[in-house]
Amino acid sequence: MKVSYNWLSESLDLSAVSPEDLAEQITLTGIEVDSVSEPAKELKQIVVGNVLTADRMEDSDHLNITTVDVGEEDPVQIVCGAPNVKAGQKVVVALPGARLANGMKIKKSKLRGVISNGMICSLDELGFSDSVIPKHSEDGIYVLPQDAETGADALPYLGLDDAFIELDITPNRADALSMRGVAFEAGAILSQTPKFTGVNLNEETSDSIENYINVSVENTDDNSVYKMRVIKDLVVTESPLWLQRKLMHAGIRPIDAVVDVTNYIMLEYGQPLHAFDYDTLDSKDILVRRAKGSETLVTLDGQKRELNQDNLVITNGRVPVALAGVMGGENTHVTAHTKTVALESAVFESSLIRKTAQSLNLRSESSSRFEKGLNRETVQQALDHAAALIASLGNGQVVSGTAQIESEQPVYQKVTTSADKINRSLGTDMTVHDLESIFDRLGFESSVTTELVEVTVPPRRWDITIEADIIEEVARIHGYHKLPSTLPHSESVPGELTYAQKITRYTRHFMESCGLGQAISYALTTTEKAKAFAYSGKEPVELDWPMSEEHKALRQSLVSGLLDNVQYNVARQSKNVSLFEIGRVFNQTDSTLPSETTHVAGVMTGALVENSWQESHVEVDYFAVKGIIDEWFDTLGVREAITFVPVKDYSEMHPGRTAKVFWNEQLIGMVGQLHPSMAKERDLNETVLFEIDMEPFINNEHDTIKFKSIPKYPGTSRDLAFVVEETVLHEEIIKVMHASGGNWLKSVRLFDLYQGENIEDGKKSLAYSLSYLNPDATLKEEEVTKDFEQVKLALTEQFGADIR
Repeated sequence: MKVSYNWLSESLDLSAVSPEDLAEQITLTGIEVDSVSEPAKELKQIVVGNVLTADRMEDSDHLNITTVDVGEEDPVQIVCGAPNVKAGQKVVVALPGARLANGMKIKKSKLRGVISNGMICSLDELGFSDSVIPKHSEDGIYVLPQDAETGADALPYLGLDDAFIELDITPNRADALSMRGVAFEAGAILSQTPKFTGVNLNEETSDSIENYINVSVENTDDNSVYKMRVIKDLVVTESPLWLQRKLMHAGIRPIDAVVDVTNYIMLEYGQPLHAFDYDTLDSKDILVRRAKGSETLVTLDGQKRELNQDNLVITNGRVPVALAGVMGGENTHVTAHTKTVALESAVFESSLIRKTAQSLNLRSESSSRFEKGLNRETVQQALDHAAALIASLGNGQVVSGTAQIESEQPVYQKVTTSADKINRSLGTDMTVHDLESIFDRLGFESSVTTELVEVTVPPRRWDITIEADIIEEVARIHGYHKLPSTLPHSESVPGELTYAQKITRYTRHFMESCGLGQAISYALTTTEKAKAFAYSGKEPVELDWPMSEEHKALRQSLVSGLLDNVQYNVARQSKNVSLFEIGRVFNQTDSTLPSETTHVAGVMTGALVENSWQESHVEVDYFAVKGIIDEWFDTLGVREAITFVPVKDYSEMHPGRTAKVFWNEQLIGMVGQLHPSMAKERDLNETVLFEIDMEPFINNEHDTIKFKSIPKYPGTSRDLAFVVEETVLHEEIIKVMHASGGNWLKSVRLFDLYQGENIEDGKKSLAYSLSYLNPDATLKEEEVTKDFEQVKLALTEQFGADIR
């Protein structure tokens, strides 16, 4: 945001503070100042000249010999190559000895033998960018108004006697993307209340808005406020010099009085506006809705845009005439022939404007403001001010009334805290009077006592909603540089790890011992990646003011970030990659803040064992990764309560090689192979991954592993082989064996799995070793045999097992 010092002084008394001092104070209160520029320091001896004569130079197709009155005793002769120079014009003249913006020094010279005593200047020679020069001055000199005083300093006419403070505005301080917002900020710094010129709006009472426009909105969530005014009997002309120079210094090219006023109001209020040529709308009905899949729109830049359902459009009831908040349509824009203007002021849903601007690569001053938020209290005021200005500059009339849809009113947010909380957080000892003074400077209504601080925040500061925001405002205005350096006060605690820290540290060491390297991924990602691999079924938490679309949503799973890291490594010829991460994931809740839970996740691809003289090549597969988390569960002492259930409802996972993980019938994660189509998209070979919610184990502090002494009585074992349908799960067999195996069955281990020759299709042969032990006595053969037979019977009855 480029802030004009002179423009700011229209609402504040800046006589006691220089531009540099003001910039320093703004920086100290938290808004970064990139630079302060004063063009007048670079430009010398630039005056207003009156062109008396302009004659074509002989033997030249573009040079003119002019005589110019520059306020001296005699006119001076200047050779000028501009095609638009002519007698009677007031122009900008650089006299001999002058210095221009590009460092050029003007001297008396001869061009084709003709003496030239100076230069008639164009805007680019005075430091203006080509992108902001008005069209009528693009290829020539800039012509000043006739009332410009001959011989006077030309810099004030062009606003070059001004100073400009370049602010680097963060997304949460979008209120400072307007001159009024900056005025409130500077007023708080200087202990002043800004004063703004009122709007003098004269309506044509004999004509009503109902005769011209009816507005409607399909979904008020997309467009909560939409207002229109009509200005009729208008003559579209060039803007006056004061308006042109304000726009040019803000980086906006002047077009005509109507368009320039909408841009001026945007800079003044932070409220983007759009002007339609009413007659080209060909309808009284204005409908705001989402675009339909087959619709197109030719925008002001002449490009035909293919629209989609994420694009919010303004329609004439039938077809789109503008992209809401981004750009108008080519067929409805204001021209020199426009007689009636329909002027729009609105509040559009920020995420829709952001998506449209990004997808169509149409980011603009208007779209950036809609994306970051608007002051809803001044939507009508900005519209009225613009309508009055347009009517005044074009000798038009403002039709009485406003066509509007307004589904919500401006909110005055109430935030409470306490003086003790503020002082404790900042390390200060501010009194009630000190706090009242700070809130008065900010323009916030407040009720401050020693016990309670209640602040009413106006809609222009929509970034302030919670207690921490109020504390930050107090710190800013009090002065960050005035805050004391203090140590936090807290009771000393024993220096030991908490149970959660112990579990987390152990898990990290365990994963590293299994050959996985630790990765740390960013918690913010795209909405699509935040949803991927999540099993909560909820929409991700999105930021109101993201740094970019790549960092918009909080992750609901660690896997997406790990896959990005694996893909990055594989693309750089590191084929065998095994990574894990322990981090937080975030989910929506019924309360204001999302829930945060600790997960551990891992991704493995490539070879588990590489070829060598001693070992054969082994690829990573589902069972290798399942074995890692199985062992982890076992060392945590929770393996007996863990079950794996095959699933096919993860779209990102292989439907036949994926399982959900349950602990005491509570879903805690999943393990499986990445879907082949997704692996192909990422140029990965077979990739296996897992993700486990660690919270149940972190909160399971009292269910610790207990030591049992080695029994002094010997145990025994039995081997059991049988054939079952291949759809029968190992987990189900284990459950049945333990349920029917008697009191002395201690463990069951699968040691053989076979399918192939001599085994019927659709079946598999399994072999288990069953271990029995009585810790208090020697087992008898008949006891073990009885229990073993019960296991066989149970398998036969429940699975139709063919005992071998």
